[in-house]
Formats: sequence, structure tokens, C-alpha cells
Amino acid sequence: RARDDGENEESLPSPATKTRKVEEDDNHPQLHEFPVRCPPGGSDAVILYTTSLRGIRKTFDDCQKVRSLLENMRVLFVERDLSMHSEFKQELLRTLEKKVLPPKLFIKGRYIGGADEVVGLHERGHFRPLIQGVPVVANEIPCEGCAGIRFIICFNCHGSRKIPVQCGGGSAGERETCPHCNENGILICPNCC
Repeated sequence: RARDDGENEESLPSPATKTRKVEEDDNHPQLHEFPVRCPPGGSDAVILYTTSLRGIRKTFDDCQKVRSLLENMRVLFVERDLSMHSEFKQELLRTLEKKVLPPKLFIKGRYIGGADEVVGLHERGHFRPLIQGVPVVANEIPCEGCAGIRFIICFNCHGSRKIPVQCGGGSAGERETCPHCNENGILICPNCC
């Protein structure tokens, strides 16, 4: 049973806090020290390449870790899901000049790294300085067009990837591949992306 006279409170050492350690550690890397690798639209933004496929559990879990870290810090970021849109895979290949597994994080045109690098920076207290000046999420209301998924079903083919042949170039009932949507029959949301 605890005593009410306060004797035990003075004899116990105060627990060490992480925040104290973070404040004392001023030897953190600066954003300009990371390699310049700017994905399209990434010069003044935070871009995270991920996958929503769960086939390889570690890759999916790593994507979840980095996404959760950014969301918990309320960082405004653009997520590009490689499994939903093959153009994102090509962007990442052109930007890093080699095939890589997601997640990959870019801040203001600088390549920060994958899950191990990002989580490591955060654990050492070096991540927050890298996102200084980055806009924060103003509200958490999902987009009215896509409900926060960032993709919508194609209005032309309704996700089937097939539309009627135009300009009398085929017989009745003949169909062609929809030129408007991607390989999954979806479009990037025009409202929020």
C-alpha cells in the first residue's frame, strides 16, 4: 500500500523521457544533406510511394509504418500506391534509376529512404526537423469525390476497361479498350490529387 505522506515520491528517480533526449540532440541531419531525387510534383511536397497489396507482408507492414508516422505527425503528404497505378511505378523507377520496393519517402525533392531509414530517423529524433515548413493536415474530412481513396472508377467504362467502338470503325457490339483510365479501370481523383 502506498503511503500518503509523500516519503516514497521523493525517493523514486524520475523516469527518463524521450522528449528530453530529443531536445538535447542537435546533431541531426539537415534536409539538404539528403540526395536530390525529385519525383513529379515533389519539389515542395512530401511524396510517399507505397503498395496496398498484402502479398508480401513485410512490404505492406513497412508501408503502414511510414504512412502511420506521417499521419500521426499530421504531415500533409501525397501517397502514390504502386499497386493501383502502374505510372507511379514508372515514376519511381525514373526517379531512383533502379527497381526498388516500397515504401520510399521524398521530402521537398530529397530522397529520404525506405521504412528502415525513416523509422530510424524518427527513433533518433532526427525526423521532425526534416519536415519543418511542410504543411500540416488542416482537417481530416475525406475527399467527397473518392472518400480518401485517391482513385475513382472511370466514368466512361465504369471500371470494365471496355467501351463501344467509336466513329463506325467496327461492327455492332464491338468494344475497344478505354483510353481514359488506367490498367485497373480507375482514374486519379481530380478533386484531391
